[in-house]
Amino acid sequence: MSARSEAGGGSKTTSDLVVERLLEWGVDTCFGICGDQINGFFEALRTHPQMRFVHGRHEEAAALACVGYAKFTGRPAVCVATAGPGAVHLLNGLYDARIDGAPVIAVTGLSYHDTIGAHFLQDLPSDRLLEHACLFSERVMGPAHAVPATDLAVRSALMNRTPSHLAIPIDVQSFTLEQDTPSPKNVPGHLSLAGQRFTVVPPEDQLRRAAEVLNGCRRVAICAGAGARGAGDLLEQVADVLGAPIVKAGLGKDCVPDDSPYTTGGMGLIGTRASHEAFERCDGFLVVGSSTPYYEFWPEPGQARGVQIDLNADRIGMRYPVEVGLVGHADAVLASLLPLLGRKSDRSFLEQAQDTYRRWWDLIGEQAAGSGTPMRPQVVTWELSKALPDNAIVTGDAGTVTAWGGRLRLRRGMQYSFSGTLCTMGSALPYAIGAQCAHPDRPVIAFTGDGSMSMGMGELATLAQYGLPVKVVVLRNNALALEVWEQTALLGNPQMGCELHPVDFAAVARACGLKAFRIDEPADAAGVFAEAMAFDGPCLIEAVTDPDEAPFGESLQPAHAAHLAEAFGKGEPAAGGMARNLLQEKRVALSPALQQHYDDLARYR
Repeated sequence: MSARSEAGGGSKTTSDLVVERLLEWGVDTCFGICGDQINGFFEALRTHPQMRFVHGRHEEAAALACVGYAKFTGRPAVCVATAGPGAVHLLNGLYDARIDGAPVIAVTGLSYHDTIGAHFLQDLPSDRLLEHACLFSERVMGPAHAVPATDLAVRSALMNRTPSHLAIPIDVQSFTLEQDTPSPKNVPGHLSLAGQRFTVVPPEDQLRRAAEVLNGCRRVAICAGAGARGAGDLLEQVADVLGAPIVKAGLGKDCVPDDSPYTTGGMGLIGTRASHEAFERCDGFLVVGSSTPYYEFWPEPGQARGVQIDLNADRIGMRYPVEVGLVGHADAVLASLLPLLGRKSDRSFLEQAQDTYRRWWDLIGEQAAGSGTPMRPQVVTWELSKALPDNAIVTGDAGTVTAWGGRLRLRRGMQYSFSGTLCTMGSALPYAIGAQCAHPDRPVIAFTGDGSMSMGMGELATLAQYGLPVKVVVLRNNALALEVWEQTALLGNPQMGCELHPVDFAAVARACGLKAFRIDEPADAAGVFAEAMAFDGPCLIEAVTDPDEAPFGESLQPAHAAHLAEAFGKGEPAAGGMARNLLQEKRVALSPALQQHYDDLARYR
C-alpha cells in the first residue's frame, strides 16, 4: 500500500500499481531523473519509499547503472526518464543491456494520451523508439493494464536477459482505478508471481558426441566468455581433465581468477601472447559462453575440432564451424559433460601455455618497475592489483583502459565487467554505482580513462550525494589513446582528432565532494592506492600515464605491425615514443609480429 492511500489520499494510480507490482517481484531499486512527462510516476516513487530511488545526473548513466546492477546480481533494477530527450538518452544504456544480456526495466513518460502524435512538447513515441533495444516495449493504457503489463515486462527481462520497457502517458500515470474499466478479457485474479527459474541441459547423445570430439584431440584450448561466469569451478575441473588452457574473452575475465593455474588470460588485441599461442597450436576447441567479435584470433577454421556451449541456440556455430553444439547453461552442461571426458596424460600443451603466461606476467612486472614519467599504465595496474580488497567488484571502461583493465590480476571471489560488445565509453562509473547499490558491503572500484571520465563527470556528484564508497581510478594521458593505436595499427594512418584538453579530475572530484588523490610518480602508486582503499567513502585517484604506451604490443598480428610502420612513415607525430615502447626487448621476444617487422619500426625509435 502506498503512503498516500494510508493517509486517505485516494485510490491507487497507474503509477502506484506499477511500482507496487515491481516491489512484489523483488525489484526495489530505481535510477533516473524526474521530468515533466514522468512526474506522475515520481509521485508513486515518493509515496513508496520501499523503492529505493537514486538520482543520476544523466539518463544514459541511469540505464548503465541498471546494467551494472544486473550484471553483478542477475536481477533487474529500474531506470526512469521523461519523454522525448529523456527516453532517447536511455537508449544507449538499454542497448548495452540488450547486447550483453542484462535484465533491466525502463519506465518512460509520454505526452498526454489524447495529444500523442499531435506535435506536442517532447512528443516522441518512446514505446516504438525503444522497441528494438527492449525485447518487451509496451504503452500502458491505464490502471487496469498496469499490473499485466508490469508482469510481462519483468518476466521478459528475467527469461530473456534483456531490457523491458513501459511507456506511460503523463495523465495516465495519475489515473485511478475508478477512472478505468477493465475489459471482459482482463479477468480478475488470473495473474501471479510464480517463479520461472530453469536449467537447460542438452540431450545425452549430444553430450556423448561432444565428449568423443574432445577426447579425440591431443591439444584442447578453451575460450570462456560471459556465459561461463558463475561456472568457474567446473570450468577449471574440465581444464584439468583435458589439460586445456582457459583463454578468457573480455566479458569472461572473472569466470576464473587471473592466478588460476589453468588460465592464460585474455584474448584478442587486448589479450596475451600465451592465449594466442594456445589458439595457434590447438587441435581441439571448446567454446563456453562466448561470441566475442575478436574471433579472428581463434583457431583457423579446419585447424581444430570444435564444441560450443551456449544458452542461445542461435549463437552456435556463429563464430567457428563447430561439430557439436550444446545448448544450455554453462554450469549444468559442464557438470554433465565432465564425467564423460577422459583425463589426458600428456600435459605439455597446458604446461607450455603456463610457461608463456608466466613470461608475459614477468614482462608486465618489468614494465611496472620502471621509474620514468609520465609513468606507464602498467604501474597502475600492477599496484592496484595488489591493493584490491578481497571480494572486490571492478568495473571497466572502453578505450585503452579496456586493455589495462585486462591486466588487473583478479583473485578468487572478485568480479569484473564492462560494456563488452557495445564498448560504451563512460560506463565504468555508472556500472559501479549500480554495483555498489546492489552490494553495499562489497568494495567497488571503477577503472576508467580520461576520455571516458570526461563523458560522465556528473556522476561523481551522485557518489557524493548518496555516500557510495566507490573508488574511481582514472588513467589520464590527455588522449583518446585507443583511437591513436586503432588509426595507426588497424588502418595505417597517423592519428587524427585524438588529443584531449587536460582536465584536473582530482579537482573536479573535490568540487563534487569526494576525497581525491593524484599519482604522478611511480614510486607513489602503492601508498596512494593503500590509502584510497582504506578510506571510508567515495574517492577518486587520478594517475598520469604515458599516452604512447602500446596497449597490445605482444598481441599484434603481422598486418597490424605493418600498418604501424606505414603510419609512422606517413608522419605519425608520436612515432618515436610509440616505437620505443613497442620494441622493448622482452616484448619483442613474445611477439612474432614485432619480430617480423622489427627493422621497419626500429628506424623511428
